Amino acid sequence: MNRPQRKSFVRHLELELFGTSLSGRVLWLTVAIIMGVELVMMTPMLGKERQHWMWDRISLAHVAALTAARQGSTPSPGQLLSQLIDLESIKLTLPDSTMRQMARAHVAQPARIVYLARETVLYSSWRALYRIAGFGAPQIEVIAPSPLQANATVDIIVNSAGLNKDLHDYATHLAVISLIVALATGLLLFAALNRLLVRPMRIMTENISSFRNHPEDAGQGELNALAARGDDEIAKAARELKDMLDAMRTALWRNARLAALGTSVAKISHDLRNILTSALLLASHLQDSTDPSAQRAVRALSGAVERAAELVSRTVDFAREGPPAIIRTPVCLRDVLDEAILIVRPDGASITIENHVPAELILPLDRMQIYRVLLNLLRNAAEAGAKAVVVTAETETDTPKIIITDYGPGLPPRVLQNLFKPFTGSGRQGSSGLGLVIARDLMRAHGGELTLAQTSALGTVFVLELAGSDMPTTSPAPPPPQTLHKSTDPMEFF
Repeated sequence: MNRPQRKSFVRHLELELFGTSLSGRVLWLTVAIIMGVELVMMTPMLGKERQHWMWDRISLAHVAALTAARQGSTPSPGQLLSQLIDLESIKLTLPDSTMRQMARAHVAQPARIVYLARETVLYSSWRALYRIAGFGAPQIEVIAPSPLQANATVDIIVNSAGLNKDLHDYATHLAVISLIVALATGLLLFAALNRLLVRPMRIMTENISSFRNHPEDAGQGELNALAARGDDEIAKAARELKDMLDAMRTALWRNARLAALGTSVAKISHDLRNILTSALLLASHLQDSTDPSAQRAVRALSGAVERAAELVSRTVDFAREGPPAIIRTPVCLRDVLDEAILIVRPDGASITIENHVPAELILPLDRMQIYRVLLNLLRNAAEAGAKAVVVTAETETDTPKIIITDYGPGLPPRVLQNLFKPFTGSGRQGSSGLGLVIARDLMRAHGGELTLAQTSALGTVFVLELAGSDMPTTSPAPPPPQTLHKSTDPMEFF
């Protein structure tokens, strides 16, 4: 590792440990909690250490008193006590009530008496903390049964300086050990959390940030590895994020293509309009010819031009921003449907289309747009291989419905998944997949909806819900139906 990389790693580690990262916070929180627990555990240990120090002095005093009694006056009691730094006086009461005493000169009367045998650990812990805080008396009288001889009692006066030093040293020792244990545990927990939680979260955050800045970049190596590491919650979240980013990237790509397509179509639409206008004008002149071959050519030419006009119209309308403009007029749905049937079922066609929409059903609709919806649905049924189509109406509710039932092979599963998505919802080779998308958009622009009611091997049912309007439905008769191949306006699709 070179020097810049080493500096970067050290800087990153400093930010992790001492910054505002989750792992750093967990590290110091763990250290603080362990230190708190250790301090709570240290309190009774200090109390036991205090008792242990006093019992040691009781045993030492017993031995010193017996030693002085056996050796007589050599050394003197004062000289013997001078060797025992903490002891100021000793009084040993033997089982036969014999007493052995020795004391320093000018021993002050202690301010506190401790009956060591009666003292609990809790009380001793409190007294140890009290003394560590600097509030203990300088001399203590301790009375306790001798641990070296049954029924013997030892009464001593001790200098508390030694006790204070022992308690401070012991507390410092425990604090150092607690700090080392807390830091070691915190660092282990830091490493574990950084590996299991913080690093995966950082990977997902970086992928989200990278997608925001460069959505077209598909580099997700670390995210892919994270998603494949197991079945824990982090891996599941990584897989969901990966799927979401892939779906959004695909959607953005598709939208970009649609935007580019709309721009391209807008640029060429003017020239294409002129070409189609010339072709339709020529076809209208040829319609007056009595030559049968010319009549056949006119019909073929008209059909080809109309299909080209419809394809361009679909593409332009879909690429145009915003909903299509709706101009409502009273429309007889039965007449519009008959007009669409003439286009879908020319003379000699094998498909049968039955129109059961009542003639009195007149609604405020955009005649051209609702015609396009019906034409798309009927043409889809015919191209899918349906042998018969039945169109009915439901007018009993406030929302009239047109039900189109075709008796064809039904929609395949792969089409159902993207039924109303542009360029992906078609089940036929060479189809743009815009027909149903545009039809639903037109219905929603009317305030209604286009839904797939059911599909199976027996056929498919689509439902057109026509939202109500303030315009009365009992209006004058609609204008005569206009078929595309007889229209005087060659560009009415645009």
